[in-house]
Amino acid sequence: MVYAIVRAGGRQEKVSVGDLVTLDRVAAEAGSSLELPAVMLVDGDKVTTGADDLAKVKVTAEVLDHSRGKKIVIQKYKNKTGYIRRQGHRSELTTVKVTSIA
Repeated sequence: MVYAIVRAGGRQEKVSVGDLVTLDRVAAEAGSSLELPAVMLVDGDKVTTGADDLAKVKVTAEVLDHSRGKKIVIQKYKNKTGYIRRQGHRSELTTVKVTSIA
């Protein structure tokens, strides 16, 4: 089984060919392809971690769509003073499908 650990959106994801991965928003159109930098490559029993060897590895993915994550509610409250503050946040996300690891 071949899989790679890639750096994407400030995190590291374990991917193999055909996987759907949700990343932080990527500046690419839906249907276009992008290349993800590999941190580690596992090909059966062989593990590649050297920077020189990983420079030759290409992990390509196709952008499927852009979406927004679940709403996160941030609420601050102080007792007996009437202080209540609410704030919300939704992350901008991109779903990609890994097409090849070479």
